Amino acid sequence: MQRLAQLKTWLATRHPGVDIQVDFAAADADFRRYFRATFPDASTRIIMDAPPDKMDTTPYVQAREVLSMLNVPAIYARDAEQGFLELEDLGRVTFMAALQQQGDARTTQALLLEAIDSLIEMQGASRPGVLPDYDAALLAREMELFPEWYAGRELNKPFDAAQRKVWDAMREAIVANTVKQPRVFVHRDFIVRNLMLTPGRPGVLDFQDAVYGPISYDLVSLLRDAFIEFEEEQVLDLVVRYWEKARRAGLPVPASIDDFYRDFEWMGVQRHLKVAGIFCRLYHRDGKERYLPEVPRFLSYLRKTTRRYVELAPLYRLIADLAGDDGVQTGYTF
Repeated sequence: MQRLAQLKTWLATRHPGVDIQVDFAAADADFRRYFRATFPDASTRIIMDAPPDKMDTTPYVQAREVLSMLNVPAIYARDAEQGFLELEDLGRVTFMAALQQQGDARTTQALLLEAIDSLIEMQGASRPGVLPDYDAALLAREMELFPEWYAGRELNKPFDAAQRKVWDAMREAIVANTVKQPRVFVHRDFIVRNLMLTPGRPGVLDFQDAVYGPISYDLVSLLRDAFIEFEEEQVLDLVVRYWEKARRAGLPVPASIDDFYRDFEWMGVQRHLKVAGIFCRLYHRDGKERYLPEVPRFLSYLRKTTRRYVELAPLYRLIADLAGDDGVQTGYTF
């Protein structure tokens, strides 16, 4: 309540004498919250509340400048000391909500292709040196969230020496595959919950963790989502469509779709291990329960992918030892 009162006071100083209605709009997995400010003329703004003792708004501002080729919210005002940003309101309907409301294959395909077009636009503007590097050390640290928070805390099954040896080898192989991929701007959470249904092209939110890294990462985020699962056939179709569009746009994707799809899948393993660990950490460390029920989806992704590649078979067996084999059938192995 104290932060909300502080936010309203800040707004009042920004717009003296104006009667502004402030309503809760959304919250992130971290400490940020968003409020919708409605003005007497019915226009609206979004106010980001990022407590300065826990968050820094500088990465958001910097990433917004780098990714300005996208439909990202304009910044009208910033108070870095108090942790407030007054932002353009991109509406109330996320792609996630639109997919849940419509639910048909045609709508899903159309929205995901719109997202892919925005992704390719961002990647086409990529250049080194303006965003942090998504390097091998960071990729490996992210993967370590899985043994620490999923195996160790959620299952209470810390790795023994033999499991640790397998894990270390698999982590090194996966990171080696991802770091050799061509590098582009990476939003890092390019999911349908962070895309807004706006006229012309998607609005893009939650980009403050953007980095310069593997070209397949954001496509994995979009098509192997944390909160909604798409049919395997549709995922494969959209990966092919992305690859074709990316080649026409001159992006440095592999010449073979088979090679690109393998990169996509291996990148997915890295992300799924990381996010499963993050969701368990949110529960056990931060007391945020709403993410934990999504962890089984990532285990399903992991089982399917690691069964498809001979090189990843040891990781499949490790996951099966930890969480069981759900009997999933992949149909093919590479």
